Parts: sequence; C-alpha cells; structure tokens
Amino acid sequence: MKQENLLEVKQLRTEFFSSKTSSVTAVNEISFSIGKGEILGLVGESGCGKSTTGRALVKIYEPTAGKVIFEG
Repeated sequence: MKQENLLEVKQLRTEFFSSKTSSVTAVNEISFSIGKGEILGLVGESGCGKSTTGRALVKIYEPTAGKVIFEG
C-alpha cells in the first residue's frame, strides 16, 4: 500500500536580493516529503536555512523557485 504524502517539497529555493545585482541564497534546492502520521526533524548549523525553510513552507517568505504541495 502506497503512503499518501501530506507535504511534498520539490527543489525549494529561497533568495534574498539586496540590490539589482546582489543576492544571498538562503535555501538551495531542498526536496523532501512527509507522509501522513510521519514527523520530520530539520537539523543543521546556525545560519544554514532551517528557519527560512519553515517560513517558506508557510508562505511568510515567497520561494524563489520550487514547489510546496500540501495535501496533494
């Protein structure tokens, strides 16, 4: 039996632009999926993009590229 995904993230990228020619990439093409009943822990060093990923998932930050699919 195939498990249904609750959340699917595909090639998520978030950049912040400080000028027309300068940008900082906070999240660079991250992909993962979470099935119903599963729990995901996101760990990493300070400044690696954990909070930015979470904020992009709930649309506080608009992702530069990629897809966030919730419940299909």
